[in-house]
Amino acid sequence: MITTELTNGIFTITLNRPDKLNSFNFEMGTQLKEALMEAESNDEIRCVLLTGEGRAFCAGQDLAEATEVSEDPERDLSEIVHHTYIPIIKGIRQLEKPVICAVNGTAAGAGANIALACDIVIASEDAKFIQSFSQIGLIPDSGGTYILPRLIGLARATALTFLGEKVSAREAVEMGMIWKSYPADEFMEQAQSIAEKLTKMPTRGFGLTKRGFNAGFSNDLESQMKLEAKLQAEAGETHDYNEGVHAFLEKRKPNFKGQ
Repeated sequence: MITTELTNGIFTITLNRPDKLNSFNFEMGTQLKEALMEAESNDEIRCVLLTGEGRAFCAGQDLAEATEVSEDPERDLSEIVHHTYIPIIKGIRQLEKPVICAVNGTAAGAGANIALACDIVIASEDAKFIQSFSQIGLIPDSGGTYILPRLIGLARATALTFLGEKVSAREAVEMGMIWKSYPADEFMEQAQSIAEKLTKMPTRGFGLTKRGFNAGFSNDLESQMKLEAKLQAEAGETHDYNEGVHAFLEKRKPNFKGQ
Protein backbone atom coordinates (compact mmCIF):
# COMPACT_ATOMS: atom_id res chain seq x y z
CA MET A 1 0.00 0.00 0.00
CA ILE A 2 2.80 2.40 0.91
CA THR A 3 6.55 1.98 1.08
CA THR A 4 8.96 3.93 3.28
CA GLU A 5 12.71 4.49 3.19
CA LEU A 6 14.97 6.51 5.46
CA THR A 7 18.24 7.64 3.88
CA ASN A 8 20.49 10.40 5.19
CA GLY A 9 17.66 12.06 7.11
CA ILE A 10 15.15 11.90 4.22
CA PHE A 11 12.07 9.80 4.97
CA THR A 12 10.54 8.91 1.60
CA ILE A 13 6.91 7.80 1.70
CA THR A 14 5.58 6.36 -1.55
CA LEU A 15 1.89 5.71 -2.18
CA ASN A 16 2.00 2.28 -3.76
CA ARG A 17 -1.27 1.11 -5.31
CA PRO A 18 -0.32 1.93 -8.92
CA ASP A 19 -2.96 -0.40 -10.36
CA LYS A 20 -5.58 1.76 -8.56
CA LEU A 21 -3.81 5.06 -9.34
CA ASN A 22 -2.78 5.13 -5.66
CA SER A 23 -6.35 5.75 -4.53
CA PHE A 24 -6.94 5.45 -0.80
CA ASN A 25 -8.65 2.60 0.95
CA PHE A 26 -8.79 2.16 4.74
CA GLU A 27 -5.59 0.12 4.82
CA MET A 28 -3.51 2.64 2.88
CA GLY A 29 -4.91 5.46 5.00
CA THR A 30 -3.87 3.64 8.15
CA GLN A 31 -0.38 3.02 6.80
CA LEU A 32 0.15 6.66 5.83
CA LYS A 33 -1.03 7.82 9.26
CA GLU A 34 1.46 5.44 10.88
CA ALA A 35 4.27 6.69 8.62
CA LEU A 36 3.56 10.30 9.60
CA MET A 37 3.65 9.29 13.27
CA GLU A 38 7.03 7.65 12.65
CA ALA A 39 8.27 10.86 11.04
CA GLU A 40 7.22 12.78 14.14
CA SER A 41 8.83 10.47 16.68
CA ASN A 42 12.07 9.56 14.91
CA ASP A 43 14.77 12.19 15.46
CA GLU A 44 16.83 10.79 12.59
CA ILE A 45 14.17 12.04 10.19
CA ARG A 46 14.87 15.62 9.13
CA CYS A 47 12.58 15.83 6.09
CA VAL A 48 9.65 13.89 4.62
CA LEU A 49 9.33 13.33 0.87
CA LEU A 50 5.85 12.15 -0.18
CA THR A 51 5.31 10.82 -3.71
CA GLY A 52 3.44 8.16 -5.68
CA GLU A 53 4.34 5.02 -7.61
CA GLY A 54 3.38 4.70 -11.27
CA ARG A 55 1.60 7.20 -13.50
CA ALA A 56 -0.49 8.93 -10.83
CA PHE A 57 0.29 10.60 -7.54
CA CYS A 58 -3.12 9.80 -6.06
CA ALA A 59 -6.60 9.56 -7.57
CA GLY A 60 -8.26 10.27 -4.21
CA GLN A 61 -10.65 7.85 -2.58
CA ASP A 62 -11.11 4.28 -3.79
CA LEU A 63 -14.72 4.55 -4.96
CA ALA A 64 -15.39 0.83 -4.59
CA GLU A 65 -14.78 1.17 -0.87
CA ALA A 66 -16.75 4.43 -0.71
CA THR A 67 -19.71 2.76 -2.40
CA GLU A 68 -19.62 -0.08 0.09
CA VAL A 69 -19.76 2.42 2.95
CA SER A 70 -22.47 4.64 1.48
CA GLU A 71 -24.75 1.72 0.64
CA ASP A 72 -24.72 0.50 4.24
CA PRO A 73 -27.65 2.22 6.04
CA GLU A 74 -25.67 2.26 9.30
CA ARG A 75 -22.63 4.03 7.79
CA ASP A 76 -21.91 7.21 5.83
CA LEU A 77 -19.00 8.85 4.04
CA SER A 78 -17.93 10.85 7.08
CA GLU A 79 -16.52 7.56 8.39
CA ILE A 80 -13.89 7.63 5.64
CA VAL A 81 -13.13 11.30 6.19
CA HIS A 82 -12.65 10.79 9.93
CA HIS A 83 -10.62 7.61 9.54
CA THR A 84 -8.35 8.63 6.68
CA TYR A 85 -8.28 12.25 5.61
CA ILE A 86 -8.62 14.30 8.79
CA PRO A 87 -5.76 12.46 10.55
CA ILE A 88 -3.54 12.63 7.44
CA ILE A 89 -4.00 16.37 6.91
CA LYS A 90 -3.48 17.03 10.63
CA GLY A 91 -0.45 14.77 10.56
CA ILE A 92 1.12 16.73 7.71
CA ARG A 93 0.32 20.19 9.09
CA GLN A 94 1.25 19.41 12.70
CA LEU A 95 4.49 17.60 11.85
CA GLU A 96 7.19 20.08 12.85
CA LYS A 97 9.50 18.94 10.08
CA PRO A 98 9.39 19.93 6.41
CA VAL A 99 7.13 17.83 4.18
CA ILE A 100 7.83 17.91 0.44
CA CYS A 101 5.21 16.53 -1.91
CA ALA A 102 6.59 15.37 -5.25
CA VAL A 103 3.54 15.05 -7.49
CA ASN A 104 4.60 12.57 -10.16
CA GLY A 105 1.28 12.38 -12.03
CA THR A 106 -2.42 13.09 -11.64
CA ALA A 107 -3.50 14.33 -8.22
CA ALA A 108 -7.28 14.22 -8.01
CA GLY A 109 -9.83 14.81 -5.28
CA ALA A 110 -8.41 14.02 -1.85
CA GLY A 111 -5.11 13.24 -3.57
CA ALA A 112 -4.83 16.83 -4.76
CA ASN A 113 -5.69 18.25 -1.36
CA ILE A 114 -3.24 16.01 0.48
CA ALA A 115 -0.54 17.32 -1.84
CA LEU A 116 -1.56 20.94 -1.26
CA ALA A 117 -1.41 20.48 2.52
CA CYS A 118 2.33 19.80 2.30
CA ASP A 119 4.94 22.48 2.94
CA ILE A 120 6.65 22.48 -0.46
CA VAL A 121 4.85 21.04 -3.48
CA ILE A 122 6.65 20.36 -6.72
CA ALA A 123 5.30 18.51 -9.73
CA SER A 124 6.35 16.80 -12.90
CA GLU A 125 5.26 18.82 -15.93
CA ASP A 126 3.13 15.79 -16.82
CA ALA A 127 1.12 16.12 -13.60
CA LYS A 128 -2.47 17.39 -13.35
CA PHE A 129 -4.44 18.68 -10.38
CA ILE A 130 -8.18 18.04 -10.37
CA GLN A 131 -10.83 18.97 -7.81
CA SER A 132 -12.94 16.07 -9.02
CA PHE A 133 -15.53 16.01 -6.23
CA SER A 134 -18.29 17.71 -8.22
CA GLN A 135 -18.16 14.92 -10.80
CA ILE A 136 -19.75 12.59 -8.26
CA GLY A 137 -21.81 15.10 -6.31
CA LEU A 138 -19.48 15.56 -3.35
CA ILE A 139 -17.68 18.50 -1.74
CA PRO A 140 -13.90 18.97 -1.39
CA ASP A 141 -12.61 17.30 1.75
CA SER A 142 -9.09 16.74 3.10
CA GLY A 143 -8.91 20.44 3.92
CA GLY A 144 -9.83 21.41 0.37
CA THR A 145 -12.39 24.04 1.32
CA TYR A 146 -9.84 25.56 3.70
CA ILE A 147 -6.46 25.37 1.97
CA LEU A 148 -7.29 25.81 -1.73
CA PRO A 149 -8.98 29.26 -1.46
CA ARG A 150 -6.08 30.48 0.66
CA LEU A 151 -3.60 29.38 -2.00
CA ILE A 152 -5.29 30.65 -5.15
CA GLY A 153 -8.19 32.86 -4.01
CA LEU A 154 -11.88 32.19 -3.63
CA ALA A 155 -12.84 32.93 -7.25
CA ARG A 156 -10.39 30.45 -8.77
CA ALA A 157 -11.01 27.85 -6.08
CA THR A 158 -14.77 28.01 -6.63
CA ALA A 159 -14.52 27.74 -10.41
CA LEU A 160 -12.03 24.87 -10.34
CA THR A 161 -14.11 23.01 -7.76
CA PHE A 162 -17.48 23.54 -9.42
CA LEU A 163 -16.26 22.83 -12.97
CA GLY A 164 -13.81 20.09 -12.07
CA GLU A 165 -11.31 21.34 -14.66
CA LYS A 166 -7.82 19.90 -14.89
CA VAL A 167 -4.96 22.21 -13.94
CA SER A 168 -1.56 21.50 -15.48
CA ALA A 169 1.56 21.65 -13.36
CA ARG A 170 2.66 24.85 -15.09
CA GLU A 171 -0.74 26.45 -14.53
CA ALA A 172 -0.60 25.40 -10.88
CA VAL A 173 2.74 27.19 -10.51
CA GLU A 174 1.42 30.33 -12.23
CA MET A 175 -1.62 30.60 -9.94
CA GLY A 176 0.38 29.95 -6.78
CA MET A 177 -1.09 26.52 -6.10
CA ILE A 178 2.33 24.82 -5.97
CA TRP A 179 5.98 25.85 -5.73
CA LYS A 180 7.62 24.64 -8.97
CA SER A 181 7.33 22.16 -11.83
CA TYR A 182 10.08 20.30 -13.63
CA PRO A 183 10.41 18.15 -16.77
CA ALA A 184 9.47 14.57 -16.03
CA ASP A 185 12.98 13.22 -16.62
CA GLU A 186 14.55 15.47 -13.95
CA PHE A 187 11.61 15.83 -11.58
CA MET A 188 12.58 13.29 -8.91
CA GLU A 189 16.21 14.39 -9.01
CA GLN A 190 15.05 17.92 -8.19
CA ALA A 191 12.81 16.64 -5.38
CA GLN A 192 15.71 14.71 -3.91
CA SER A 193 17.95 17.76 -4.15
CA ILE A 194 15.47 19.93 -2.24
CA ALA A 195 15.06 17.26 0.42
CA GLU A 196 18.83 16.90 0.83
CA LYS A 197 19.16 20.66 1.28
CA LEU A 198 16.44 20.74 3.94
CA THR A 199 18.07 17.93 5.96
CA LYS A 200 21.14 20.13 6.42
CA MET A 201 19.15 23.12 7.65
CA PRO A 202 17.66 24.08 11.07
CA THR A 203 14.80 21.60 11.44
CA ARG A 204 13.56 23.04 14.75
CA GLY A 205 13.31 26.47 13.18
CA PHE A 206 11.24 25.00 10.34
CA GLY A 207 8.93 23.37 12.85
CA LEU A 208 8.38 26.63 14.74
CA THR A 209 7.84 28.49 11.47
CA LYS A 210 5.24 25.93 10.46
CA ARG A 211 3.53 26.30 13.82
CA GLY A 212 3.37 30.04 13.23
CA PHE A 213 1.96 29.66 9.73
CA ASN A 214 -0.72 27.29 11.00
CA ALA A 215 -1.79 29.76 13.70
CA GLY A 216 -1.75 32.64 11.24
CA PHE A 217 -4.76 31.20 9.45
CA SER A 218 -6.96 32.18 12.39
CA ASN A 219 -5.09 34.82 14.46
CA ASP A 220 -5.45 38.57 14.15
CA LEU A 221 -2.25 40.57 13.58
CA GLU A 222 -1.60 41.43 17.21
CA SER A 223 -2.13 37.85 18.38
CA GLN A 224 0.10 36.58 15.61
CA MET A 225 2.94 38.96 16.46
CA LYS A 226 2.76 37.92 20.11
CA LEU A 227 2.99 34.30 18.99
CA GLU A 228 5.97 35.18 16.80
CA ALA A 229 7.73 36.64 19.84
CA LYS A 230 7.09 33.45 21.81
CA LEU A 231 8.26 31.22 18.96
CA GLN A 232 11.31 33.40 18.39
CA ALA A 233 12.28 33.00 22.03
CA GLU A 234 11.96 29.24 21.65
CA ALA A 235 14.02 29.30 18.45
CA GLY A 236 16.70 31.36 20.20
CA GLU A 237 17.23 28.55 22.70
CA THR A 238 18.01 25.92 20.06
CA HIS A 239 21.41 24.47 19.20
CA ASP A 240 20.97 25.51 15.59
CA TYR A 241 20.45 29.18 16.44
CA ASN A 242 23.69 29.26 18.41
CA GLU A 243 25.49 27.34 15.68
CA GLY A 244 24.15 29.65 12.99
CA VAL A 245 25.25 32.81 14.80
CA HIS A 246 28.71 31.46 15.57
CA ALA A 247 29.14 30.24 12.00
CA PHE A 248 28.19 33.68 10.67
CA LEU A 249 30.62 35.47 12.99
CA GLU A 250 33.37 32.97 12.21
CA LYS A 251 32.70 33.17 8.46
CA ARG A 252 32.17 29.43 8.07
CA LYS A 253 29.40 27.12 6.93
CA PRO A 254 27.04 26.17 9.81
CA ASN A 255 26.67 22.56 10.90
CA PHE A 256 22.99 22.36 11.80
CA LYS A 257 21.81 19.30 13.73
CA GLY A 258 18.08 19.93 13.64
CA GLN A 259 18.03 20.57 17.38
